[in-house]
Amino acid sequence: MQLTAKLIQLLPLQTGTGKNGEWKKQDIIVETESSQYPKKVCISIWGDKINTSQLKVGDQLKVDFDVESREYNGRWYTDVKAWKIELAGAAAPAAANKSNEEDFQNTTFTSSDDDLPF
Repeated sequence: MQLTAKLIQLLPLQTGTGKNGEWKKQDIIVETESSQYPKKVCISIWGDKINTSQLKVGDQLKVDFDVESREYNGRWYTDVKAWKIELAGAAAPAAANKSNEEDFQNTTFTSSDDDLPF
């Protein structure tokens, strides 16, 4: 799934040691702007996907995530785990470059004499 939202809070980095070694987790709070009633969502970022230089309060983020629920002692818990985060405006330059490449590929080059270069 994908969500575009504004980063409103960066929670403290959590670290620990488990049976598989050391782990770290960064929780962020984002707010959607897609409706009359904005929704706040807590999203977890795990391990090497954490890039604190990219996470600035107030930035619009495009977040790709998975939602997973699990049962523990008769109660259900739901996690929203991000697997890719980028600035929402970061996609625009890539799209512009792609259109320039397409224009270049669609350009017809003509030569004064129709000799092949080889």
